[in-house]
Amino acid sequence: MSHPILKIQDLNKSYDIGKNKLHVLKGINLTINEGEFVSIMGSSGSGKSTLLNIIGILDEADDGIYELDGVPIKHLTEIKAAEYRSRFIGFIFQSFNLINYKTALENVALPLYYQNVSRKERTRKALEYLEKVGLKEWAEHLPSELSGGQKQRVAIARALISNPKLILADEPTGALDSKTTYDIMKLLQDINNEGKTIVVVTHEPDVAAQTKRNVVLKDGKIENDTYIKQIIL
Repeated sequence: MSHPILKIQDLNKSYDIGKNKLHVLKGINLTINEGEFVSIMGSSGSGKSTLLNIIGILDEADDGIYELDGVPIKHLTEIKAAEYRSRFIGFIFQSFNLINYKTALENVALPLYYQNVSRKERTRKALEYLEKVGLKEWAEHLPSELSGGQKQRVAIARALISNPKLILADEPTGALDSKTTYDIMKLLQDINNEGKTIVVVTHEPDVAAQTKRNVVLKDGKIENDTYIKQIIL
């Protein structure tokens, strides 16, 4: 029986805009179990980016419950929040967020550097994960020498290397053409089929259709939460 990786109850978030309050998330309830592949969809202003930031421990809710792998996420210091992010979450961004002057290998190995893993072990594991995403022979190349799809594969390897409980992908195919989008979603499907929990935030219906569950936000509330027959790529 899989257990909840992520549990959110009655989550609310508002922002002060001048003298007014903008209520962005309005009583969100969401449970994601280990091994799920979930897309969170919604138009601009629906609250999906705010929800992603709270799940990613980059922002905090005003009230409600958020538990990550059974650990309550509330009132964390910046140091504790950073520690939890590195322990629980692997991030994949639309803009790849690679360091331009570091090779693909060095970019992938970076999370282990912050975990004080030895250089030899970092290199070994980085090569292993580059091979997993089909880029082992590109290990010594800089990001400027890689295509958009290759950069995103490097970013995925970097997200996986510290063996996080949850992969959070924010518009991971937003900067890619349709053929490369297909390849990246196929890779994410393969990673999920190995048991990794993945949450993808996207506004693209064809990307959401390639996940196993689709959560739709509208005006700060969950409008729809459906399990879908996955399109196998």
